[in-house]
Amino acid sequence: MRRRGRRPSRPRFRGQSFNRLIPNILTMIGLCAGLSAMRLGLDGQFGLSAIALLIAAGIDGLDGRIARLLRASSLFGAEFDSLSDFLCFGVAPPFILYLWSLHASGPYGFLPCILFTVCMALRLARFNAAISGASAQPTYAPNFFTGVPAPAGAGLAMFPLFVGLEAQKLHWQGLLVAARYPLFDALMLVATALLLVSTLPVWSFKNFKIPAEYVLPMLLGVGGFVAVLIADPWAALAAAGLIYLIMLPFSRRSYRRLKADAEALQEDIPEEAAAGSGATES
Repeated sequence: MRRRGRRPSRPRFRGQSFNRLIPNILTMIGLCAGLSAMRLGLDGQFGLSAIALLIAAGIDGLDGRIARLLRASSLFGAEFDSLSDFLCFGVAPPFILYLWSLHASGPYGFLPCILFTVCMALRLARFNAAISGASAQPTYAPNFFTGVPAPAGAGLAMFPLFVGLEAQKLHWQGLLVAARYPLFDALMLVATALLLVSTLPVWSFKNFKIPAEYVLPMLLGVGGFVAVLIADPWAALAAAGLIYLIMLPFSRRSYRRLKADAEALQEDIPEEAAAGSGATES
């Protein structure tokens, strides 16, 4: 009786699963959105350019979280994300603002753009160094960024563009002229650049706990903001930038309170230990 031959085994391919590639694919899409924003700015389509940057910012907020959910975090992904952030939030915003208004100042209009990009590079380098050399931190420290984060900095830098697009929509020529005034845009870029490299503690909202009685109002507020964002996006984004700036002093005050409470607790522990040892000896 003839024996049947053994079926050849299927070839096995070595490599990563598709799930582990999803975060890097999202980062790539965000990078393409930042590049598209620059191209749309060259074409004078500043509204679409701002939308492309918003897409890049939304993707930047998702890719890291998805990587952690899928357990697909990697050193390559972190470096790729940082390089994408540099282009989308460090190069594209000043480039668009230069096309929007700063080119009218001649060669001096490019100086704020250089300062902003350099400060963004320093901010991202400091962030990456802090992650790679992470050491023991106080329990309250992970709730704060050191300086304004990259996406928020890009949003603050684009504030004149948001105001100008809203004024253009409403045909408010006076506000449009102010929004395209080179000195105003330059001051906004310089101020944001300094916030990027500052040591100002800024809420990260990663581990932000909301009291139970404020959950429903917060959800209603977010829903209302989304409704305004859909109906009048440029006014909503400009208002969000103002709210973020107003929030910064409160963030610093919160950090100082938590630091003072932690230091007071550390001072109380040795006193209690000394009192306890004294009671044992007696």
